Amino acid sequence: MAIDTLAESVAESVAGSVLECVGDTPAVALNRLFPETDVEVIAKLELMNPGGSMKDRSAQHIVECGLRQGTIRPGSHLVESSSGNFGIAVAIAARVHGLRFTCVLDPKAASANVAILRRIGAEVDIVDEPDETGGYLHTRVRRVQEIVANSPNAVWLNQYANDCNWQAHYYGTGAELCRQLVTAPSYLFGAVSTTGSLLGCSRRMRESFPDLRAVAVDAVGSVIFGGAPGKRDVPGLGASRVPELLSPDEIDEVVHVNDLESAEACRDLLATEGIFAGGSTGAVIAAIRRALPELPRPCRVVAVFPDRGDRYLDLIYDDEWLAAARERCAG
Repeated sequence: MAIDTLAESVAESVAGSVLECVGDTPAVALNRLFPETDVEVIAKLELMNPGGSMKDRSAQHIVECGLRQGTIRPGSHLVESSSGNFGIAVAIAARVHGLRFTCVLDPKAASANVAILRRIGAEVDIVDEPDETGGYLHTRVRRVQEIVANSPNAVWLNQYANDCNWQAHYYGTGAELCRQLVTAPSYLFGAVSTTGSLLGCSRRMRESFPDLRAVAVDAVGSVIFGGAPGKRDVPGLGASRVPELLSPDEIDEVVHVNDLESAEACRDLLATEGIFAGGSTGAVIAAIRRALPELPRPCRVVAVFPDRGDRYLDLIYDDEWLAAARERCAG
């Protein structure tokens, strides 16, 4: 067969943009980190999305739903509050669709995330005044509202209340896990900030695996589930306000993890499995470790790994930062 005829007989697989590469992330068994023969832990590697996190899914879905529905138009100015990953994901979507984007961050944002946002072309607005809880989320949201009120064509994406957030994971992450898994999992562990990813995944997975229990992994010092506000240095995990998307009745358990536990678990994951993950992923691993003695046997656990670790080199992978975290926890 001639080469040109052979080429015509094979369907090409070429994406039209990087946004079409979002999703279809692999699921991997963590047999080295969790060698127990009667407990299987499977990681959904959302860190392998093109923008480096599961936020690629929600950003793509929110922006493209807005464009289809007309709430976002050509020439719109997107505005959002973010600790980094969602901002990067929106910046990519905005670049592909030719939209202006302003990302409102705070001083706890990883320096790598700030640099990436600026390089992609986002306008970065950093608030520096803590809110009434000691965090920055309320301050960031107020700044977003101020920008929107004073900017023609501005649109607040509002990942904390936008149903397209959880729907992205219902039709994406959750649906993929249902296809990837034949044997039913007993537990789904997921880090929370807006709660959209955990709710979207669990809603879809329970259609196929009705006995699934959803475990929210939150930060010590987060107020999402009624805890007292406190100092948190790992960005992207927890929140200083309750997100509108939260549906407590759909969450079976909550595990709170501190910065030190997250960092040490990240390092253990890298050392055993070679997976270079971010702070929220470390929190998920730490939560599973804590729950392990109480889990039924045999048991199958699914863990969503939100983001990769290269943006945390000056935080959880920095030895001086880790030593300071140990001192804080010891005190």
